[in-house]
Amino acid sequence: MSNIIFISGTPCVGKTTIAEILSQRLNCDLIKINDFAISNDLVLGIDDEKGYKIIDIENLDILLNKTIKNHNFLIVEGHLAHLCSGADKVFILRCRPEILKERLKGRNYSESKIHENLEAEALGVCSAEALELYDENIFELDVSDFSVDESVSVLFDVVNGDEKLSFGDVDFMDWFVNKSD
Repeated sequence: MSNIIFISGTPCVGKTTIAEILSQRLNCDLIKINDFAISNDLVLGIDDEKGYKIIDIENLDILLNKTIKNHNFLIVEGHLAHLCSGADKVFILRCRPEILKERLKGRNYSESKIHENLEAEALGVCSAEALELYDENIFELDVSDFSVDESVSVLFDVVNGDEKLSFGDVDFMDWFVNKSD
């Protein structure tokens, strides 16, 4: 049986760090989906208004699935991962907006980009998008109060069948009610 794991979520929730450590712990390959898209010339252009790369998701999915076929055990990491098919397990990392805001500021995101990402996190956009492709084997982990090592341990235990995670229990909608712009 293959074990293809996708780790996704909004920017700055810890996807890359957690995926790197988890792949070492599981002794499996890691594909960073943004690098994969760029190195395979899947960038269609730059969004003039928001400044981010526009990725050809359809061809990304096709190429990723060809690559997945060559692996029995693989982690695919990045905020586009949940938009692609082929995963046995999809982990959506979540983080409380007030914590995420500080992380985004620390990476010098613009105010509009910070606000956009906070809204996406509060609304659970990555989770909702993943649900469109995967009706099961989607798991959410609220990493807000976990260290990187604790987050990795939880995911490691889920992959090995020693722990269960749910989907749909992480709720940050109160951020909309209580936020101050």
